[in-house]
Amino acid sequence: MKLIISILLLISANSYAQKATDVVAQVGKKTITVEEFNKKYNEVKSQTINPPTKEQFLEDLVRYEVGLQEAEKRGLQKDPIVLDRFNQEMYKALLEKDIGPRIQKIQVSDKEMQEWYAKNPELRTSHILIEFKPGATPAQIAEAKKRATEIFEEVKKSKRPFEELVKLYSDDALSKQAGGDIGWQSRVTLVPGYYDAIVNMKVGEIKGLIESQFGFHIIKLTGRRSFENANKRQIRAAVFDEKRKQIFNEYFDKLKKSYPIKENKSAL
Repeated sequence: MKLIISILLLISANSYAQKATDVVAQVGKKTITVEEFNKKYNEVKSQTINPPTKEQFLEDLVRYEVGLQEAEKRGLQKDPIVLDRFNQEMYKALLEKDIGPRIQKIQVSDKEMQEWYAKNPELRTSHILIEFKPGATPAQIAEAKKRATEIFEEVKKSKRPFEELVKLYSDDALSKQAGGDIGWQSRVTLVPGYYDAIVNMKVGEIKGLIESQFGFHIIKLTGRRSFENANKRQIRAAVFDEKRKQIFNEYFDKLKKSYPIKENKSAL
C-alpha cells in the first residue's frame, strides 16, 4: 500500500514539475505559458528587424498583464473613451473579417489605369489667388469676390503675360514668385472644385472665378500630361481605392437592409 502511495506521489510530483516548466510567468490571475510566449515572440520577430531578447519580451508581457489587470481593477473597461475605442476595434475587426479577403484580391490592370486616367489626367496650372481667411464673414467673402472679379476683368483685357499679372495681384506667396505655377497635380492632390474646373480646359486657356476654401482663383492651364509620362503608382492607387470603395458600398448597402435606419439630413 505504501509503495502504491509513493508511486502516486511521485507521478503527481513529476506531473506538477512538468506543468511548472510549461509556465514562464504568473502575473496575478494570468498564467503565461511557454506556448503562448513563443507564439507572441515569434510574431514580433517576424515583424521587426531588431527584435527584443526573450528576457526583454517577457518583461514586456508581464508589464502588459499588470497594466491590464490594474486597468480592470480601476473599472476602466467602463470608461466612455475606452468603450469608444473598443467599438472602433470591433468595427475594424468586422470589416477585416467580412471584406478584408475581397480587398486583398483586388487587381488593377493597365487597361483600367488608362481608362481612369483618360477622365482624370495630370494637369499643370498657374493661378492668381484672391484669398479670404478661414472663418471669414459673408461680408469679407463678398469683398474678396468683388476684388477677384475686378482682377479677372483686368486679366481678360491685359496684354501682359499671365505670370506678370500673378506677381501683381496674387495673394499666394508660395507660387507667386514662380508666376503662379503650382506644378503637376492630379485629382487626388487638388481640392475637388479646383480640379473639376480645369479638367476640361484647353492648354493656354484662362478661367475664373473658381472658389475654394482658400479664396477665389483665376486659373491658367499650362500643361496636360500624357498617360505614358504620368505617375503610374498614383494612378494604380486611385483605381485600387475606387474598387475598394465599391466593395465597401456594396457591403453596407446589403448590411443596412437588416437595420431600421432613419436620417434627418435637414438637421445637418
